[in-house]
Amino acid sequence: MTSGQLIIVGRGKMSLGRFSRMKAVSAAVLVSLFVIIAGVNGDSLTILQAPDYVSFQKGDWPISGEKIPDLVALTMGFSVKEDLSWPGLKAGPLFQRPRANVLVVVRGADSLALPQSVASYPLENPVPFTLDSVAETVHSLFAEDTPVVLQLAPSEERLYMLGKANAVFEELPVTLQQIRARLSQDGSVLASLPLNSLSRNAEADLLFLSEVQVLHDITALLQRHRHLAKDHSPDLYSLELSGLEELIRRYGADSQQYRDATAILASVLIKFAEDVYGLYGNGAVVEVVTVKGFEAPLTRKSRSILESKQIGNPDSPFNLAYKYNLNYAVVFNIVLWLMIALALAVIATSYVMWNMDPGYDSIIYRMTNQKIRMD
Repeated sequence: MTSGQLIIVGRGKMSLGRFSRMKAVSAAVLVSLFVIIAGVNGDSLTILQAPDYVSFQKGDWPISGEKIPDLVALTMGFSVKEDLSWPGLKAGPLFQRPRANVLVVVRGADSLALPQSVASYPLENPVPFTLDSVAETVHSLFAEDTPVVLQLAPSEERLYMLGKANAVFEELPVTLQQIRARLSQDGSVLASLPLNSLSRNAEADLLFLSEVQVLHDITALLQRHRHLAKDHSPDLYSLELSGLEELIRRYGADSQQYRDATAILASVLIKFAEDVYGLYGNGAVVEVVTVKGFEAPLTRKSRSILESKQIGNPDSPFNLAYKYNLNYAVVFNIVLWLMIALALAVIATSYVMWNMDPGYDSIIYRMTNQKIRMD
């Protein structure tokens, strides 16, 4: 009996050890899942500025990254192919639309300290996206007014412009070499920003400061061309900033350089949003998307402002592409078959009139003959 009791007690100790190890493993798994979920849910969409007639509701409703282009289109008053079942945006007035929409994508930060915002929403499924569909809609609906369409990623030297943007942002530095040369000129952001731990000689720091300089130059050029905000065509801006990613690779997310850079970028974005909002007469929507990193790299064909003007439409002074509409095939078929039907109708009518006997087929000549005989 004693040995049996010892055996039972020994088994009980083994069970308690396994149970404690299982608890430790379960706790580690739960902590890992919490960290993963927090990292995913940390990405956000923040509305910095919006007019009163574009109503964003405050709440924690998540929005998918692939739905951002549809959200931008709806804020500008355009229709989308699929309804956006998201309660964060209410339907606005039918005859009021914002004069501009500015979307800034910040890579390398899941959140920024942006207290002066209209609303903020968690971003789920942070896949790469572009505003090409919105830009095409703006250009097709307002082709005669040549609205400003600017899509820019300074770190990747990716630039796409349509309409008046070719003339307005002709002086905007495009390549990293041009932007870094701009930092050494008068009026650069280096003279006004508190760099703190950031260095003017490090490559990662210069890339981040170059993107800040681009934001400053965009607002400066818009102030010189205030007439853009007075036309009837809406303008579209899409900017992608990845300088924080380079700082993370160089110094780490817990470094003082990264903390100083996020504080600088937050203050610059708030000032940038206020300036754009004021330049467009309180009629611009400014959104900021912060993502720690996209799930897949984004590649797209780009056009540079330095390209030859022979590419595109040579008859246009703004280097525009040829006009193309999504309804081109429908209109082409309508015009084609209508012309064919009219041509067949003309041929049939001509054949019938050619073989018509005036004395028997025409009542005019028949009555004339009878009147001649009576006389």
